[in-house]
Order: sequence, then C-alpha cells, then structure tokens
Amino acid sequence: MLCTSCGFENPEGMNFCGKCATPLSHSCPKCGFENPPAFAFCGKCSSPLNSESTISEITQRSEQSQRKVFRTTPEAEHRQLTVMFCDLVGSTSLSEQLDPEDLRDIVRSYQQACAEIIENYDGYIAQYLGDGLLVYFGYPLSHEDDAQRAVKAGLEIVGAVGAISEPTLQNKIYNNPFRCE
Repeated sequence: MLCTSCGFENPEGMNFCGKCATPLSHSCPKCGFENPPAFAFCGKCSSPLNSESTISEITQRSEQSQRKVFRTTPEAEHRQLTVMFCDLVGSTSLSEQLDPEDLRDIVRSYQQACAEIIENYDGYIAQYLGDGLLVYFGYPLSHEDDAQRAVKAGLEIVGAVGAISEPTLQNKIYNNPFRCE
C-alpha cells in the first residue's frame, strides 16, 4: 500500500506508514465508507480519500486509464497482399515503328482493358507506370483467394492484349512484337 504523504510502499494490512507514521486508513472523510487500500477516491461518493488529491491527479489518472484502454484494443490485422505488375513487352520497339498518337491510343486501349479485368476481380490499380500497371489484390478489400484472383486476372489480360493487338496493329505495322507478360 502506497503512503499518500511520503510515497513509501507499505506491505498490505498495515494501519500506519512504516516510514512517516501517517495513518493508512481509507475510510472516506465525507461519507465514512471503507475503501480498499489502493483507492485514491471513494468508491461510494467519489470524494478524494486524502486532501492531496488534486485536479492534476485526477487528470493524470484519467490519462492512465485511457492508455490502458488503448493497450487492450486489438492490434491491426495482418493480411496477405498480392502484387501484380503488367507491362507491354516490345513497347519500346513498337514506339519506334508507330506515331506517338497511335502508340498512345494502343496504350490507352491496353490500360482500359486491363482496368476492366482488374476491377472484375476486385483488384486495385496502385499506379500507372508508362505502359505498365502496378496492381494490388487484397487491398483495400481482402478476399481469401486474392492470389488466385491475381492469376486469373493476369491470364485474362494476356488474352485481352492479344485481342487488342491484332486489329489495331494490322494496319500500322507488319511485324507484331506486341504481347503482355
């Protein structure tokens, strides 16, 4: 039991402080209720059990109780995140063969097709990087099968790129190096 006068830690069951002889009684001066030794405030009427309990002590106790609440809350959930990167292979050589406007149209068609497929599998496009896309599966929505969703989306994107490249490039170039990995 902690003495309210000198702060000395006394063993349980003592009636007086072993260092300064202050009475260690915890009866409330206002209502007379007998409180447990560790109480600083009356459990019946909430009055301070000693005259030294001030507003700063009340504030300090409140802050300590708030810290305890934060410690007891569960920690953040650990989730798996699947990251996929889509890139057009051969886009550099393609850029040498096409006008910039035509290349821009092809890249836009590719990005739109990818975005639709990724959205169908609840993926999240984190960044567009030139002709590439950085995609997250498991963020912001998590699923048990996010890795499988990423693989299925990737396979579907490969098929969609083939469908985009054939009609678009037939009239523009003869040698088609356009594919997705």
